Amino acid sequence: MSNLEKRYNLWAFYLILICLGVAFYSLYSNIKNTWLISPPNYILFIISVLAFILGIKGLKNKRSWRTKTRSWLTVTLSSLLSIALFLALLFTLFFSSFGSNELIKTVSSLNNSYTIDFYRWDAGAAGTFGVRGELNGPLWFKKRIYYEKRTENVNVEWKSNNEVSINNRILKLNEGETFGY
Repeated sequence: MSNLEKRYNLWAFYLILICLGVAFYSLYSNIKNTWLISPPNYILFIISVLAFILGIKGLKNKRSWRTKTRSWLTVTLSSLLSIALFLALLFTLFFSSFGSNELIKTVSSLNNSYTIDFYRWDAGAAGTFGVRGELNGPLWFKKRIYYEKRTENVNVEWKSNNEVSINNRILKLNEGETFGY
């Protein structure tokens, strides 16, 4: 057995722990409306499937009870997480077809340090409509900063490099202010 094969279960174990941590933070950030720093769910799904495959390969390594336990724990956790993420992907795909999210406009601050995307959303017959604003960060990071129901338009005016007026509501972005969340 090569050294690479001996390390499969260790790599898979660390990979699934990282994936679990990121998945739970993604859930937390959606509930508490903090920065969404986790990659999209399909990326987490791919990582958990990769951890499952590495965990299966790691089952061949029977050096000690620790490696066997770690392999079984990895296979169990990665299969459960893969199923949960797959269901989340199906849920998102199914319910995103009911309403619509339409990009209204993208605005940048006076010094281009902040960029906000505004979306018009409509839940159709299942709900209401409104406007949502998302502050863009590096990579795929986003933070929802503005949410207003029953409006279709958004009027944006930058007061300074860090202050923006959205539909006559002033938000200080450097202090992390939000509206509607």
